[in-house]
Amino acid sequence: MTTKYTSIEDLLACDRFHTDEKHPHIVVDSRRCAACTSRPCLTSCPAHLYTQDLQDGSLHFDHLGCLECGTCRFVCAVMGKQGIIQWSYPKRTSGVQYRYG
Repeated sequence: MTTKYTSIEDLLACDRFHTDEKHPHIVVDSRRCAACTSRPCLTSCPAHLYTQDLQDGSLHFDHLGCLECGTCRFVCAVMGKQGIIQWSYPKRTSGVQYRYG
């Protein structure tokens, strides 16, 4: 019997996302994020939903594809400038549906 290794990217590709595009479950205050120098969200989000514009240095967030782990909320509150002003689980029938493991 052989064991097949499956990468984390392949496992995450199995997930389904039913995102409420008009009502994000995470709201970020761009002014507070602009004042944050550590920006822990850039390296802690497992889905890489926080990105930094290389030209002007501004921080961008896209809630589509969120794994709902809460890591961004925790590191922002502890290490950042508390730029996440709202974090809640998505409304019923919305959010991530894990399909493998």
